[in-house]
Amino acid sequence: MFEHKKINTLNDFFIELHKRPEEGIYFYRLNGYSNEIKTFIQNYYESARRAGVVVEGKIPNPDEKNLAYYNEIMGMDFQMNPVFIETALKKWLPRMNSFQRKNVAYSIYDTLDSLRKSGKNENMLKNAYIKFMCWLYYKFERIVNLLGTEKVPKILYEGEISQYELLLIVVLAKAGCDVVLLQYHGDNCYLKLDSTSQLSEEWKAPDLTNFPADFSLKQLRIQMQEAFERERLYGRASSYKNCTNAWIEGKALEDIQKNVSTRGTDNSFFYNCYCLINGVEDKLTYANQLFLFYQSIAESKRNLVAIDEKIPLPQPEEISSVRRKNYMNLEQMLLDLSSNLKVPENVELQRLLIKAFMDVMFSESKKSGVNLNRLLNQAVYLLCWTKRYQSILFKNWKMPEIACFFYMTAQVTENEALFLRMLARLPVDVLILNPQRTGKGELEDPLLENYSETLNIKKIPRENVDVQMGTVAYQAERELDTILYQDTGIYRNQQYQNASVINLKTTYEEIGILWKEELKYRPNFSTTQDIVNLPVIFAKVCGIKNGDETAYWTSIKELITENTFVVKHFPFLQATDENLMKPYATEFWKNERLHKNKIKNHPSYPYAMLREEMQDYILDKLEQLIKSRVISGTFENGTEYTIVSTVLNLPKEVVRLLQAFDFTKENPKAVLIHTGEKMISLEDTILTAFLNLAGFDVAFFVPTGYQSIEKYFNRKLFDEYQIGEYKYDLQIPDFNHFLGNTWVRKWRDKLLGKGV
Repeated sequence: MFEHKKINTLNDFFIELHKRPEEGIYFYRLNGYSNEIKTFIQNYYESARRAGVVVEGKIPNPDEKNLAYYNEIMGMDFQMNPVFIETALKKWLPRMNSFQRKNVAYSIYDTLDSLRKSGKNENMLKNAYIKFMCWLYYKFERIVNLLGTEKVPKILYEGEISQYELLLIVVLAKAGCDVVLLQYHGDNCYLKLDSTSQLSEEWKAPDLTNFPADFSLKQLRIQMQEAFERERLYGRASSYKNCTNAWIEGKALEDIQKNVSTRGTDNSFFYNCYCLINGVEDKLTYANQLFLFYQSIAESKRNLVAIDEKIPLPQPEEISSVRRKNYMNLEQMLLDLSSNLKVPENVELQRLLIKAFMDVMFSESKKSGVNLNRLLNQAVYLLCWTKRYQSILFKNWKMPEIACFFYMTAQVTENEALFLRMLARLPVDVLILNPQRTGKGELEDPLLENYSETLNIKKIPRENVDVQMGTVAYQAERELDTILYQDTGIYRNQQYQNASVINLKTTYEEIGILWKEELKYRPNFSTTQDIVNLPVIFAKVCGIKNGDETAYWTSIKELITENTFVVKHFPFLQATDENLMKPYATEFWKNERLHKNKIKNHPSYPYAMLREEMQDYILDKLEQLIKSRVISGTFENGTEYTIVSTVLNLPKEVVRLLQAFDFTKENPKAVLIHTGEKMISLEDTILTAFLNLAGFDVAFFVPTGYQSIEKYFNRKLFDEYQIGEYKYDLQIPDFNHFLGNTWVRKWRDKLLGKGV
């Protein structure tokens, strides 16, 4: 029979019998956990699965059918004699050779004899013998002919083992079988029996911890199957692996400038950075420091991509170039999509790209709430961006070269975060700069450098002309801005660049009260982050109060301020008007999207002289107007192109009012007087709807009460006020010279005081 021997390392279990330092079997119990233990269990499980027995839970007791079959073949005789046991084994387990039978027979006899000495009677010994014989046949028959051979068979038992299970496993161990017992909750009392004290041993090693609560062979088997599937998906592994951030000293700008040859000595690794810097260390020197850093990288001839504000979205042609199909599951999808990552001239790089893509997508798939369609869209984004930048980042790449990807942004989107995580698993230094310290967005896993100071800089300085150094006084003024103009109700000139409109519902009398009030004093005015909510008036006033024409024109004159756009005849705009942008409207609106850059780059673009943020504002409102479908015929008969051409040909007075528009102060106005019977044109309707959307107060005065302005609206945007009797064929006065009741009021105020 075989004796238990000590191991030096867990890998000794896999040494062949005659190559072991001492010929014998290994019988160990594991009740502590480490990564080494996990790897060993995986390997031992595979060995036991191929040539051994894995027991999860309990070995089932022989049932009636098992016992009936045993009785039919062997009868119920029993003798406490090793020769009797050996003879029975020859009949019951004929695949064993004589050496194996003798070892098993004498081992069973020794075990039964120890039970007899402990006080068990003959009937108990007989029952134990029959149980052992049934277990050998039904559970361990596949290994009895391997006992004592050169490739030692393995038993892996998981759980709290019972006395008789342990006794049989001891029998098999003495007959030439390695045994590992997995105990997740401490020692088992049966392991302290005298019969096993010299045979089994606990594996002890430094830094062992308790097994994780969810650890089990079943869970391990699932992980191993997943790993196998991943290996099939990944294909042959690259010879190189990433060593990310482990080598850095904590100053990203300095670490990235280090020569790649000094970062590490293991040639199987490439050493890269993945860092996000929030804020700035020193406001006065940051821009120059960043400029010198950029220059240093550029002069080193490393492959470099630097992006400001946001990574441009994939274009339609980029998306269409990604080969894809309909997929049933994630594995099928990723296996097919990875075929887009081809680098025929550099197989190692191709393997790295595929692995990084797979790693990121599998990680993303584990998030709650994701579905296959969403993952497909994210994967397409990754592939588009990878194909766009790989020719720059990996041009003539060879180990140990490291490219650079710098990104300055105020907010990282979800898809951008995926792309950055993928790049960080490749031979690329990835640096994200957020000097405004507005939050890292979707970015979760880089090493962070955080500074308390912030700086309003949006682009990486690449040339000397890009570097603007602020003086101490300038920085102090910016800090004062932060104190004075954030959440205080006080606003700097042109502080906000974007706005959203709220149409107020008011009484007719409130129009005159609110008309000249600054927006910030009106009800429902608010600011959220970078957007101002503008409470504006959009009204149609029908009839004349008390039939008093003089008072009527006087009330209108009082609304006409220096920033009021006045229209006195309709139609005001017509389709036949000269419009240089009209022939190109179909180019500017395509695929349900306004192509703003194409508009701005057109030689006839009329708003190039406006401040940049107002140009963007006008184009944003144009796109919003189209998508709102508030104008009849939009997306039905080509009205969307009329909207484009009309808004790109605004009257000069309107353009100037927009240029001066400060979203927190008094907004521009539009007074439109319609005394005739003609309907306003489609272009007039587009103009008024745009003015409302852009933040103008708009007031239509229609003394006739006719439905003359509603024709081209899909829905009523304005409030309608019926203030008096209808009058027709009125002549609109020249408001520049019209006095009306104004002189009476002025003299009354002088004589009696303004409060009268």
